[in-house]
Amino acid sequence: MEDIIITEQQPELSELLQIRRDKLENLRAEGLDPFVQTKFERTANSKKVVEEFETLENQTVTVAGRIMSKREMGKASFALIQDQEGKLQLYFKIDDIGQEAYDRFKKMDIGDIIGVKGFVFRTRRGEISVHVQEYTLLSKSLLPLPEKYHGLQDTDLRYRQRYVDLIVNPEVRETFVKRSKIIKGVRKYLDDRGYLEVETPVLNTVQGGATARPFVTHHNTLNLDMYLRIATELPLKRLIVGGFDKVYEIGRLFRNEGMDTRHNPEFTTIEFYEAYTDMNGMMDITEGLIRTVAQEVNGTTILQYGDLELDLGKPFERITMTELVKRHTGIDWDQVKTMEDAAAIAKEHHLKVEKKHKKGDILSMLFEEYCEDKLIQPTFVTMHPVEISPLAKKDPDQPELTQRFELFVAGSELANAFSELNDPIDQRQRFEAQMKLRELGDMEASQMDEDYLTAMEYGMPPTGGCGIGIDRLVMFLTNNQSIRDVLLFPTMKPLD
Repeated sequence: MEDIIITEQQPELSELLQIRRDKLENLRAEGLDPFVQTKFERTANSKKVVEEFETLENQTVTVAGRIMSKREMGKASFALIQDQEGKLQLYFKIDDIGQEAYDRFKKMDIGDIIGVKGFVFRTRRGEISVHVQEYTLLSKSLLPLPEKYHGLQDTDLRYRQRYVDLIVNPEVRETFVKRSKIIKGVRKYLDDRGYLEVETPVLNTVQGGATARPFVTHHNTLNLDMYLRIATELPLKRLIVGGFDKVYEIGRLFRNEGMDTRHNPEFTTIEFYEAYTDMNGMMDITEGLIRTVAQEVNGTTILQYGDLELDLGKPFERITMTELVKRHTGIDWDQVKTMEDAAAIAKEHHLKVEKKHKKGDILSMLFEEYCEDKLIQPTFVTMHPVEISPLAKKDPDQPELTQRFELFVAGSELANAFSELNDPIDQRQRFEAQMKLRELGDMEASQMDEDYLTAMEYGMPPTGGCGIGIDRLVMFLTNNQSIRDVLLFPTMKPLD
């Protein structure tokens, strides 16, 4: 039987909608209101019936699902129902259920939800089915499912009505099943290595932990503006100060920024922190985590992502930002000694330099413009400028740079990590530099977090920390090119 494909609903459906409502009223008049049923005990689902057919053949089962198609043949009919695990054929015969019940079944619509009791058998054509002995209409569908012969014309419809998308597009359901498995795999990988899962506040009184514009809300009782968190970094590092050696949190972050194929205002990340390790330790665990989860979820470390083939089984390349800039632009950043030299290079390469920018910002802009999109296979880009890394430890040998890495795959950032800055005096100076950026109009810059500085003054051990974008990880592991395809309910502008 053919799968139904979602399409736009047609304007001439008003008569069909009325017919469905009339059917509901007729059922209610007969004392058969489908919405009265409160419970239906199932003993099997579609997957179990098919996979355990040899055991279940000729055995009675109760199953339930949504009617996806019907085929009537006189005194016998077939229906295809769908549950979470897949589809299953039902066989209705007038001699078994009686004329009245058979006539009621014939009046059912595609989309109705039905529960049946019957025995498992294989048809003459070899299809595993359930021979219905009795049935119950559990819910009446008052809106028709999209017409099955035309493809999706408006992609917004799939995102706005995800419930319909999930009903009619099995591959969409599979994406979200995989998403759940990916998050479970990430959690297991860290749990097995002694990490403790924790929860930190979503509402914060200080904007910090990342460079991003926050959402602002107001607490009426305290008469206080608060921020939806843009990162979980600072609370998690407070826990390292408090004596936990390994902590992580998987949760939603909120950033009041633009939307595109890689960005949604609310998204999911994991941040994990480990005492007594550094950037290199974070690279090891990040690489192991991604490789292990890919193998567990997909059964392979070779990924097809659009037209690209990504190999997560090979060691990820590790290269500094300055090496990449030299590779793709010919600029030896070690020879760039002053801001004037950097500004001249920026002008030569048509980069816009603003008053707030410093030498390290220009290195970052060169990297973004000339290097990012060339990082196809997994690559750790290390040693970022201090100016763009306010929470990372300086490299002792190159104090203009920090012990920080970003992991890039298919030209997109997937992870961000540091040897965490644990010098409270240096951290205060970094916060002060961020506050000056705010004075210049950069509302993405961090605010001064005095409580975090107090925590650091009690002493934080050498620590490595990393954040991974869960949504982007799911995109790579499910071969989806847009973040909206891996979020059940992406942010959408209201139609009105």
